[in-house]
Amino acid sequence: MARLAIATRNSHKVDEIWAILEPLLPHLHREDVASALDLDAPSPVEDGVTFEANALIKARALAASTGVPALADDSGIAVDVLGGSPGIFSARWAGSHGDDAANLRLLLDQLADVPDEHRGAAFVCAAALVTPDGREYVEVGRMPGELAREPRGDGGFGYDPIFVAEGQSVTNAELDADAKNAISHRGAAFRAMAPHVVAVLG
Repeated sequence: MARLAIATRNSHKVDEIWAILEPLLPHLHREDVASALDLDAPSPVEDGVTFEANALIKARALAASTGVPALADDSGIAVDVLGGSPGIFSARWAGSHGDDAANLRLLLDQLADVPDEHRGAAFVCAAALVTPDGREYVEVGRMPGELAREPRGDGGFGYDPIFVAEGQSVTNAELDADAKNAISHRGAAFRAMAPHVVAVLG
């Protein structure tokens, strides 16, 4: 029986969240953590207008359907010259949810004429923890940086191949997992969330 559920069907995201939490939660084991896919949980309609709202929608639904504390995140990329878009629409920017290659190509095409000094962006992650008895916690992490003109690297997922974090000379997709997690928006949000998870699990 899982002690903690993660509201995602994305195996890359489960691995990334677990890699962040594992050193902070030494009494929690990988077999204690299940994803929405493992649990065959229903997918709620994510109709919030902020990352925080959508993360809470997912965590509330999973906690209600499983009866165990549920973690969720909603994350995306906010591009300065696009007024913060794609934002909450990052995963379906090109129209089809989860088509990373199409989303990335569309964004590059939209920014083709934007000069380097105006290609600022940030990855944003809102992490939410909801318990079956109704306790709720939200933490937000940001990773500022800029957008490259062409994809580079084979690691990561989503927009990682075109995002160069502040202080880095390589894209997120060229960083190893530990280096990325140390500076990432998701790393910041879930490190902030870890004490709440400890308190909830006891």
